[in-house]
Amino acid sequence: MITLRNLTLRRGTKVVLERANLVINPGEKVALVGRNGAGKSSLFALLAGRLHADAGECEIPPKWRLGEVAQQMPDTDDGATDFVLAGDLPLVRAQQQLAAAEAADDGHAIAQAHLALEEAGAFDARARAQALLLGLGFKPAELDAPVDSFSGGWRMRLQLARALMCPADLLLLDEPTNHLDLDALVWLESWLQRFAGTLVVISHDREFLDAVTTVTVHLDHAELTRYGGNYTAFEEMRAERLAQQQAAYAKQQERIAHLQRFIDRFKAKATKARQAQSRVKALARMERLAPVLTASDFAFEFREPANLPNPMLALKSVSCGYGSTVIVKDVERTVLAGQRIGILGANGQGKSTLVKTIARVLPPLAGTITEGKGLAIGYFAQQEMDLLHADDTPLQQMVRLAREVSPQAREQDLRNFLGQFQFGGEMVHQPVGTLSGGEKARLVLATIVWQRPNLLLLDEPTNHLDLQTREALSIALNEFDGTVMLVSHDRALLREVCDEFWLVADGAVQPFDGDLDDYQRWLLERSRALLRGGAAPAVPAPASPPAPAPAAAARAPAPAPASRRDDRKAQAQARAALAQRTRPLRIELERIDQRLAVLARERAEVEAALSQPGVAAADIAELGRRLNHVAAEVAMLEERWLEVGAELEQITAGG
Repeated sequence: MITLRNLTLRRGTKVVLERANLVINPGEKVALVGRNGAGKSSLFALLAGRLHADAGECEIPPKWRLGEVAQQMPDTDDGATDFVLAGDLPLVRAQQQLAAAEAADDGHAIAQAHLALEEAGAFDARARAQALLLGLGFKPAELDAPVDSFSGGWRMRLQLARALMCPADLLLLDEPTNHLDLDALVWLESWLQRFAGTLVVISHDREFLDAVTTVTVHLDHAELTRYGGNYTAFEEMRAERLAQQQAAYAKQQERIAHLQRFIDRFKAKATKARQAQSRVKALARMERLAPVLTASDFAFEFREPANLPNPMLALKSVSCGYGSTVIVKDVERTVLAGQRIGILGANGQGKSTLVKTIARVLPPLAGTITEGKGLAIGYFAQQEMDLLHADDTPLQQMVRLAREVSPQAREQDLRNFLGQFQFGGEMVHQPVGTLSGGEKARLVLATIVWQRPNLLLLDEPTNHLDLQTREALSIALNEFDGTVMLVSHDRALLREVCDEFWLVADGAVQPFDGDLDDYQRWLLERSRALLRGGAAPAVPAPASPPAPAPAAAARAPAPAPASRRDDRKAQAQARAALAQRTRPLRIELERIDQRLAVLARERAEVEAALSQPGVAAADIAELGRRLNHVAAEVAMLEERWLEVGAELEQITAGG
């Protein structure tokens, strides 16, 4: 087991742990949680032997094998499978032992080396390494591709696969989900659930922690507190513990005040002097409880949009990609005011490309994007530095933005605004390039809030955010009056924010009629089918529109929420009820869009046929009739499209 006794750990002048005690039993799966900067990575370095305690003891069984993900970016031209295989240290040692024995022509040593290779599982090691790569999302054609040919995110996946390849008694994983999409994340959960050793993981993904861990260790104010249970159970137990501590403190304060009043009243009276003195001694002997001090939670809100165009935008036969490379094509979608859209799909399928095209970062390669009048986009890029300047300071960034958006803003207004996002004091003058990932993400959120958008395009906004900041983002998004389009591997955020999903897969964008559990089942079926060499399962088709809820029931007043979280849930429920009422109209709009796209292609074919030389008179007449029918149907559908849009706008405004 791992045992920490009265352990003190310092990093420079900062005290990371002070007289901390902790026991982790063999085979336990432990979540290490705490705010960014609390010292979680320093504790990992202590467990890995890279740091040593300033006082106290840290005991880890000396024979335990350690596995962890290397943080540096790999730079080698080795093939992906060979790179992962090199992480199996017992296998590497056995191979080196065999090479040395063969070089020395030592028959006995050769036999010993072959025995070591068998114990290390050499005969199926390559297959195991490739199974790890496939599970983490690599394609069969990429299994032997050079490591240098992969992007940064995929190289970090290679580092994760290399760590999982190594037989370990203690596995340390620091944010293993950061570079994974949902299908790879689900696979990793399954792998870790089967892992037989001791696991300690740092993650800000609550659903991942709930699925994998059974013990939670909270690092706060240089103290370690162990809770039995996953992250959800930890939150409940910690809230109850804090409430009990606060109640005990309040009760003791009442007792102290009562004793002090008696002393003040009777210390001068001879008949009561002895009793007063005994209470003075009682006060002196009393072990004082400290008040419950919790770090103030980060909270923010998006400003009310100046207007809400409806539809927000319409994509007609849009193709997205880079240069001449098309990644998704023939996108026919309409985005309406108030929609909460989650964009699903594996890495490389084109989610970010679609979002960048809508955000005007990339031009559409074909088709048209029609924007509603007054559309204001707030865009959060997957790489925050795509939106920031490394040499700028947060204040300079806001000054530049204010010149474009609100020139009348004073510098003090900008400082006060940055303070809401935890940029106070000298932090407003710190170069952006030196900020942590979480600080850069908060700065991007600040710039978006300042712009007062009505359409939020968020591409992996939680990659560097801790759990408290993710909760603040979820609350802010639920209170936002505009439209949200969200790409994220954080399932808790997707569940709390999104009412509907788009799936980007196989070069197309289509609605996914289901929830995240349905999506995970679809991913599993798809993976199995592809491994068997069969056809991928079809995307679940949209269900028939449900009957609209009665207006009285949909607008029934909800009980007053007891807290901000209750208020957020009530608003989410109200929004879900509104989405239920508007869903038939939204589905009708989608079907009209699809039919209009078919008619546009038919009209183009007819016009092309009419332009051909030598067309017979009878054919010209037939083509003319077809063209008239197409024009009449287009006119009818366009009129209905406007009617449905107006009805949607009316319901949204009244709901």
